[in-house]
Amino acid sequence: MRVLNDADLARAEECLRRDGRLIDRHRFALHFRGGRAEPVLAALRPYENPDGGYGHALEPDLRGEGSQPVPAQHALEILHEAGASDDPAVARIGDHLASITYEDGGVPFVLPSVRETPHGPWWQPSGEERGTINPTASLAGLLHRAGSDHPWLGPATAFCWRHLEDGGAEPGPYDALAILMFLDHVPDRDRAEAAFARVRDALAALASLDPFAEGAVHLPLDFAPAPGGLGRRLFTAEVIDAHLDALIDARGEHGGWDVNFLVWTPVTRHDWRGFLTVERLRTLKAYGRLKP
Repeated sequence: MRVLNDADLARAEECLRRDGRLIDRHRFALHFRGGRAEPVLAALRPYENPDGGYGHALEPDLRGEGSQPVPAQHALEILHEAGASDDPAVARIGDHLASITYEDGGVPFVLPSVRETPHGPWWQPSGEERGTINPTASLAGLLHRAGSDHPWLGPATAFCWRHLEDGGAEPGPYDALAILMFLDHVPDRDRAEAAFARVRDALAALASLDPFAEGAVHLPLDFAPAPGGLGRRLFTAEVIDAHLDALIDARGEHGGWDVNFLVWTPVTRHDWRGFLTVERLRTLKAYGRLKP
């Protein structure tokens, strides 16, 4: 079993210093250097807009200033990391989501305003006034995890249940990640287990089991970044162990990890490298692959 040692962690820290955003450097310090939560929260604030949503490239491939649904997801994840699920920003996110929700209870993948700002080519509005499971399910799951009772959650949760229980289009990889986030944290655990039993084979089929697969593929650890979630139940222990070894091998010469999808403008490589380096290290820590 391969592990990372203190020298490996120091190389990753140097990668963050070279390439990482301030918020990811503070996240690294929080998780691996005994850092405080306050600098993480202070670094998050400038990404927030007056409407309660988030923009300003918190999602690196959305370079515009205006609020979009997926950056709100990132904000909720960071607030949780910092132990700030009771922060007033959580309610403000709920207010923002309520303002962009369609009649079906879901939010769109991306708002049409994306056309007015630099963005990755895959961020395309659907042109239809209907919600999408990605990111509605992620956002609902994260708000449930935060213990929120925001009114947005009722219609959004109903939207997610309809998607899961009425059938329809096969999920893509990002849909699967959103579904798992929802099922991990929605309060009705019996209903969540029943839904997971129905979709688990379809979700598992979206992961490449080849630890050395190249290109824009999703690997088991993308669905199971920590051992406690439902995503871990999609794969055997042998598969997870092989992919943890491969994850350690996948570090670059810079000491961190890069994305395996299109880099459409140079700055996003550095933004993603810092973010993913923290995420990969958190996964290795969760599975006991960081040497004390």
